[in-house]
Amino acid sequence: MPITELLSFNAEKYPNDVSLIEWEPSINSRREITWQDFEYMSNRLANALLSYNLKRGDKVAILTMNCLEWLPVYFGILKTGALAVPLNFRFTAQEIKNCIETVKAKAIIYGPEFKEKIQQIRKNLSSVKTFIYVGEDTPANAQNYKDLLNQYPSRHPGIKISDSDDAALYFTSGTTGCPKPILLTHHNLFSACITEQKHHLQNREDNFLCIPPLYHTGAKMHWFGSLISGSKAVILRGVKPKWILETASKERVTIVWLLVPWAQDILDAIEKGEIDLKDYNLKQWRLMHIGAQPVPPSLIKRWKKYFPNQQYDTNYGLSEATGPGCVHLGIQNTHKVGSIGLPGYNWRAKIVDDEGHPVPTGQVGELIVKGPGVMKCYYNNPEATNQVLKNGWLYTGDLAKQDEDGFIYLVDRKKDIIIVGGENIFPVEVENFLRTHNDIKDAAVIGMPDKRLGEVPIAVIETKPGKILTEEMVLDMCKELPRYKRPRKVIFDKVPRNPTGKIEKPKLREKWC
Repeated sequence: MPITELLSFNAEKYPNDVSLIEWEPSINSRREITWQDFEYMSNRLANALLSYNLKRGDKVAILTMNCLEWLPVYFGILKTGALAVPLNFRFTAQEIKNCIETVKAKAIIYGPEFKEKIQQIRKNLSSVKTFIYVGEDTPANAQNYKDLLNQYPSRHPGIKISDSDDAALYFTSGTTGCPKPILLTHHNLFSACITEQKHHLQNREDNFLCIPPLYHTGAKMHWFGSLISGSKAVILRGVKPKWILETASKERVTIVWLLVPWAQDILDAIEKGEIDLKDYNLKQWRLMHIGAQPVPPSLIKRWKKYFPNQQYDTNYGLSEATGPGCVHLGIQNTHKVGSIGLPGYNWRAKIVDDEGHPVPTGQVGELIVKGPGVMKCYYNNPEATNQVLKNGWLYTGDLAKQDEDGFIYLVDRKKDIIIVGGENIFPVEVENFLRTHNDIKDAAVIGMPDKRLGEVPIAVIETKPGKILTEEMVLDMCKELPRYKRPRKVIFDKVPRNPTGKIEKPKLREKWC
């Protein structure tokens, strides 16, 4: 079933029930829409896009912060038969340009936070013919989103869509650090709805609190459980512990997905006396789950101390598998905290050696998965696709082992990725940037364990003979990078390389981490 049909079904069956709530505590703003509003907004946008000659297979980029409009925009694009292309709101202007050029997007829908970046690159976006602006003070060269909704009818656009049709492109990065668009079909997206609902048992009475960015498969695919169950969700703009608890209390939230740093911040605030749980009504909060990075067992032990009646789950996934769920712990398996769990609903998983043969129990190998969420391909990149898709199996690049009960434990990553609070950093990007400095001979970036963020990037700098740099000088240079990619510490040392010229990062980790 095309995922758009789920929205139309909810609009028909529950037209006046609330579907989405946006809460922005910093300005005390609350907005909500019903399922019928959601459907009509998506239909109006679809009809507008079609009037601009968008057609099946075209690409439409989305670049907005989390907001009430995000999901109606996404579904409006899908209803035209075009592909939605969500972009990371942390991307620099150059990264945005590269992504748009890679997929040759014909339209972009963007918010006020990105007005300046889009203006910087607008002249170089040769494929983009339509700019739609979601916000006040619309630029002169863009169409206003609200105005378009008022101009076009709310009737269904009437485009026939099948399960096998392409639906969306999500950017990831490989070991080279170059973003690669992942092609997902309607079948992939619908399978994520089923997997999420089966894992977390959403029903009509649930209310899901969505905090992570919607451009990412993780947040949206968790929300898909609300879509398939016809239950409401709250989009929270802000991550302060007080705001999370206030929202859960006032909106009667039952399910919350947290990243490790946010859970730690909540616990720290409780233990410092900055938050008194007696001030909040949280009895209805039945499930807390975490994903996007390894979860310390000590964190869950602390959490259960203050929230003993809550269920807990963790999810493992990747965008190539349509987000979370190909492996999950399961709410009944808290005795296995530390494990990422078992193969998810409708999924299979194996741990294999370099030849693709299963390894014995307890032995480390590469985790591979197979199921309905496996991507169609890396868009226009058969070579990269063939490296990770083999006989229907997705090779994750993650090293893992399995215990005697079949539970899977992550050990390390083949891919040289640093995960900072759920965001992926590809060291080669930062290394290449650092090497542009005239006084730097070589540079290596590695992840240092961090209690709050999981890990943070640190830079090992080898200066040219006779040149002197300070940590402050390097960190100041790195202000040109997106904040999450900036090294937190600079070490001046020789960068070791093997005979083939590859950086020997295990040596650096052993020495500095």
